[in-house]
Amino acid sequence: MIAETCMSTAIRDTSVSLRMLLESRLNGDAEVKAMLPPGVTLAVSLNTPEEMGESGERGLSLWLYRIVRDGATLNLPPRRVAPDRMRLAPMPVLLHYLVTPVFSGAQGVPAPEFEQILLGKVLQLFHESPCVRGADLLGTLAVPDQELTIRLETLSLDDVTRVWDALDRSYQLCLSYEVSVVPIDARREMLTGPPVMVFASGSGLAEELRP
Repeated sequence: MIAETCMSTAIRDTSVSLRMLLESRLNGDAEVKAMLPPGVTLAVSLNTPEEMGESGERGLSLWLYRIVRDGATLNLPPRRVAPDRMRLAPMPVLLHYLVTPVFSGAQGVPAPEFEQILLGKVLQLFHESPCVRGADLLGTLAVPDQELTIRLETLSLDDVTRVWDALDRSYQLCLSYEVSVVPIDARREMLTGPPVMVFASGSGLAEELRP
């Protein structure tokens, strides 16, 4: 559902909401904590896997790599914001994220096994909770009726390889998720006349005729 109060920060707020959700759930997972050295917490970063590795962070890279329009809900009608003004409906976009474990085998942590556990935990989380709403949404998304739907994408090996080629890195085990629908508010308003009231034939009731 698209809420009317989301602003142009909706993309950022979506990324931050997902990052905080993953970070909270993974660091609270007993199996994940048991495999981490004492005092080490798992980071979820919006940086690319390479940027995250260079900064010394360990955990998950939640990298937004693609933004597209949602054709299914693109043609929503304008909404009336005042008796003489209409505003274009928000532009709905789909966000595509690459989820990649970034973890070395230092301090006795077996990296390949741990990376696979992390991806399994992500799959489990978004399978059990494919809709994000309520207190899990932050910023301008934290409004009634707003929700985001998270869907695992089945990308071909060629598609995934092209993403890694763009990063100039060798292929790494990862997941791709599509998040919908993120509304980008329109600021432009259109001047119109007030709603026209007409009488429905045979009912005697007045109805609003929308332009």
